[in-house]
Amino acid sequence: MTSWFRRLRETFAPPPRIGDADWDDLVARSALFGRLAASDRGALRALCERFLASKTFSAAGGHELVAADCLAIAALACLPVLHLGFDHLSGWREVVVYPGEFRVRREHHDERSGVVTEGDDDLIGEAWERGPVILSWADVATDLEHPFDGFNVVVHEIAHKLDALDGAMNGTPRLPAAIPRREWIDTMQGAWDAFVREVDRGRETLIDPYAAESPDEYFAVLSELHFSDPATLVRAEPAVAGLLARFYGGSADATSVAAVRSDR
Repeated sequence: MTSWFRRLRETFAPPPRIGDADWDDLVARSALFGRLAASDRGALRALCERFLASKTFSAAGGHELVAADCLAIAALACLPVLHLGFDHLSGWREVVVYPGEFRVRREHHDERSGVVTEGDDDLIGEAWERGPVILSWADVATDLEHPFDGFNVVVHEIAHKLDALDGAMNGTPRLPAAIPRREWIDTMQGAWDAFVREVDRGRETLIDPYAAESPDEYFAVLSELHFSDPATLVRAEPAVAGLLARFYGGSADATSVAAVRSDR
């Protein structure tokens, strides 16, 4: 068989199936998946199969990856595109997993002051615009165990990937036709500006102050809340909560998540 024909056949071959036992173990592993409607769990499973077929996983820093952990990461990565479609995960291929925090040297551009500094950062996640998603497994594992505490590093990094689809990480992702770009910008920019003022004044906020770093971090942090603590998001930023619900579509509402949290 010629190499080009083999590649063509692989391109159109169906992705490998996730076994029932493996999928049931994942659903039992975290209440984040168990709370989904049966139809959404089925759709998520199909997305995970495509994710595992099209992305490569690499371990770094001495970490050892096992198949169940790759499936868990795939499920968390596909959750934000459950109603957007798999094409929103296009343009990149690799997931790199460290055992815990990892250190990178990079330039930091403060959106508000315009100051550029260079230094080492200890990170739990990073998403390159056209490159890999890099994750701390320790933090992914914590998110699986405590899925409704307002944090989810995989969702955060996938939000950055969604943000980059239109060519720039600026807090405005590629939008569905039902959401006018001007509505998105006006709502998100107004909310971010007000939030930054609160943080600058030293006031305690319901939202992680890290969201004040830039509009793209604001979108990523609030995306975490949308999936892991929507009740807090509704209290803190009702207009943004409504906008994100329209963007991501079909997520459990704040009442159902609050009920799950109270039962834990």
